[in-house]
Amino acid sequence: MHFRHRRTLALAAVLAAPVTLHAQGFGLNEIGSCAVSRASAATGAPCQDASAIFWNPAAGTRLQRGLSVYGGLAGIQVNGDFSPDNGLPASIFKANVPVEYPPHLFVNWNGGNRVAAGVGVYVPYGLTSQWNDDFPGRFSAKRASIATIYVQPNLSLNLTPGWAIGGGPIIGHSTVELAQSLDLSQQRISPTATFANLGITQGTEFGRAKLKGSAMAYGYHVGVHGRLGTSVQVGARYLSALTFKYDDADASFEQVKTNLFVPDSATGAALGGAPAGTPYDLILARQFTGAGALVAQKVKTEITHPAQLEAGIGYTAPTGTLLSFDYAYIYWDKFKELPVDFQGPAAASSRSLIEDYGNSSSYRFGVEQTFSRYRNVTGRAGFSLTKTPAPPETVTPLLPDMDRRNFAAGLGIPLGGRYAIDLGYLHVDTKGRRGRIIERTSYSQTADQLNSGFYRLNANILSLSIKATL
Repeated sequence: MHFRHRRTLALAAVLAAPVTLHAQGFGLNEIGSCAVSRASAATGAPCQDASAIFWNPAAGTRLQRGLSVYGGLAGIQVNGDFSPDNGLPASIFKANVPVEYPPHLFVNWNGGNRVAAGVGVYVPYGLTSQWNDDFPGRFSAKRASIATIYVQPNLSLNLTPGWAIGGGPIIGHSTVELAQSLDLSQQRISPTATFANLGITQGTEFGRAKLKGSAMAYGYHVGVHGRLGTSVQVGARYLSALTFKYDDADASFEQVKTNLFVPDSATGAALGGAPAGTPYDLILARQFTGAGALVAQKVKTEITHPAQLEAGIGYTAPTGTLLSFDYAYIYWDKFKELPVDFQGPAAASSRSLIEDYGNSSSYRFGVEQTFSRYRNVTGRAGFSLTKTPAPPETVTPLLPDMDRRNFAAGLGIPLGGRYAIDLGYLHVDTKGRRGRIIERTSYSQTADQLNSGFYRLNANILSLSIKATL
């Protein structure tokens, strides 16, 4: 029997596309509760806390003199499902995504002499997709997880009283995990035949694959901020792309019982002479040990976390109300194909997976007002519209990406003169989108040929940050 492990190729797709709901692709914007409350409109008019190191690296000199510390986390709850085209209510498959808690921590020192220095630790890319055992797309991905942490030392400088620049290097660390079911019907028994030719139905699970890997990458982040009179401020930032090379990822495999038997001698002959009645599980067990294809092995691939360009403007009305607008442009067009290089028995199956993303945009609006009569509590609200970078052919169980509408609100609550708590809530709403549960193998395949159902997604995000000025 010439059994070749073809479906493990889908393993590496997770390295590029775990689910997240708030930003385009697999990006995250839950960096600071003030920014969450404003729907991420925080580059032209940065929040008055140390998270400005991310939202505008030039704004460190705009913070209060002394040491500013800002840290917290966001709880992200994702809801989703997939409805196949048969239209039966019983066939709606719900996602089973755990609540995730990406953290953030920023420290900034402003000496009041035109220069400020600090460091930020944050998660700009990541999150998780996860489906139940009955989901038909589990052969593409049952669970996929990515977490990428950036560490950014930062220096900001006032060029003039109205204009500042800033930036610093980025040190990135990324980890990935994938659990994926293996479909027996798709495995080859010869160069021209698969188990499907022996009558094995599509979606017959005989094993599960797991992948774990990590990588480091380096980049930079720069920003500029200016004041135009007393009521208008403008700003822009550029976060470079980082390419993570997962050169030492581990792939492992576990057999799942099919409880099927060789039905007749003709089928047994195609399987190397197995007698009728032989358990398929006994035949397949050889592939999980020794020289089999489904043994532990290494995988190499790489992913470019895209560059971000964002610019914005803020206007402070005579009432003290701050109105802000940002435009963000994310360079997802670098994410065209995902190379997969197996280092073990599956090496002959190495190739590139088709993603074919395009660049995408986000429009962000925020409002903020401090109420002196209520102990200087600050109220915030925001709305953003985010366009997806995924083409119609790349809406998958790994990342059923779609356009999002984000509605935000929050409070800043002072605790004495030096401390404050920020609370932010954001709801992500989508219209849903048609997608696929199978792999795309050629650029000639269209969405009409590939897509077989409808994905729905929404999310609720609650963010908490503590601010200290020392």
